[in-house]
Amino acid sequence: MSIEYLGLSSINGPLIALEGVQDAFFDEIVEFVVDGTERKIGRIVEVYEDRAVIQVFEGSENMSLKNTHTRLTGHPMEISLSPDMLGRTFNGIGQPIDDLGPLISTVKRDVNGLPLNPVKREYPRNYIHTGISAIDGLTTLIRGQKLPIFSGNGLPHDQLAAQIVKQASLGENSDEQFAIVFAAMGVKHDVADFFRHTFEESGVADHVAMFLNLANDPVVERLITPKVALTVAEYLAFEQNMHILVILTDMTSFAEAMREVSSSKGEIPSRKGFPGYLYSELATIYERAGIVQGVDGSVTQLPILTMPNDDITHPIPDLTGYITEGQIVLDRPLHGQSVYPPINILPSLSRLMKDGIGAGYTREDHQDLANQLFSAYAKVGDARNLASVIGEDELSPIDKKYLEFGKDFEEHYIGQGAEENRSMEETLDLGWKLLGRLPKEELDRVDTKILQKYYHPMEE
Repeated sequence: MSIEYLGLSSINGPLIALEGVQDAFFDEIVEFVVDGTERKIGRIVEVYEDRAVIQVFEGSENMSLKNTHTRLTGHPMEISLSPDMLGRTFNGIGQPIDDLGPLISTVKRDVNGLPLNPVKREYPRNYIHTGISAIDGLTTLIRGQKLPIFSGNGLPHDQLAAQIVKQASLGENSDEQFAIVFAAMGVKHDVADFFRHTFEESGVADHVAMFLNLANDPVVERLITPKVALTVAEYLAFEQNMHILVILTDMTSFAEAMREVSSSKGEIPSRKGFPGYLYSELATIYERAGIVQGVDGSVTQLPILTMPNDDITHPIPDLTGYITEGQIVLDRPLHGQSVYPPINILPSLSRLMKDGIGAGYTREDHQDLANQLFSAYAKVGDARNLASVIGEDELSPIDKKYLEFGKDFEEHYIGQGAEENRSMEETLDLGWKLLGRLPKEELDRVDTKILQKYYHPMEE
């Protein structure tokens, strides 16, 4: 039997205190009825003896100490699940906002999920094709991986995210089911409309489940959005045997919402004002990716975060780098040169790439080619630094060749059209074509047999 409580003890922004509570537990969902008509939900974030502190998802507007009835539900937040969620648009707590009616489902799951048994995890293999050469060729996304994109304010991460949603697939020869769960946190209305229209116009909306938490939505809702999205992804992957790519943008909004709520609770801040449990909260989200033994599906994560002041040592990218398996870094100077997507490959890395490429996955030369392109592009930086000191005319012939290679590499390999979807074959062939600018003796990262088979010097 549930007990209904009349009135509240105190209201502080989205936080409400209720005294005289019996048998309440952390993370329990609470239902409010305001003035006998308006319904809201919240969750318990702190319990001390008979006092409970509750976060209200929709905000505490219109609520007063006397006009509110409170009922404890006895369960954590749950979301209804169905394969029909693909092609639908929801708000940050999983309620439909696309005017297509309510979701009909008999399945409900706790949004906090259950931790994957480490013994039951399978090592990620095989790649997810994005059609973007800088990712597919050099920082390959592997099924079951978590690979964040580090961006900055004003860089085209939204455009890149939309392009990945439009182009992502399991490769040309795969007949397995593939879908995308897309969650946006704290985005402006024009950005939300951009995502909606892009997905609809490109015809991919039918295999995308979209969750939108807008900038003017309550801050507390932002904290639950990635958990709701990942619960849907886990259901589709582990119960419906689909391969799911989860794109979360922007994790910085999530972390700043956490800081705001933590501050209003009066908690002692840690680095840059963020709560001390920022690491564990990020880990509970990022670790909800992987492959389970005996299940055909997988959950792959591509979280996007904007680095404040482009500072990669800021707590959010810093902690994210500890938890995830690499990063893709967007670069402001490349963006200034009108290179799209402006991916700086030198600080970018995919730690699981080596196990999902090569013969049987992509092509035998993939790993050697990637190693050589990284090495050659690093030497481009050295040549440019030298040219800035002594002038380009004084450079040796080989340094001039590296300068030419660097210009071509940025314009034609990293740079590609926003609508251009390159196959893995095209990406690898383009890499060899660019390496043809360099003398054969400079290619010291490639196996001799592969070099003989794929290297063709570029005619002057």
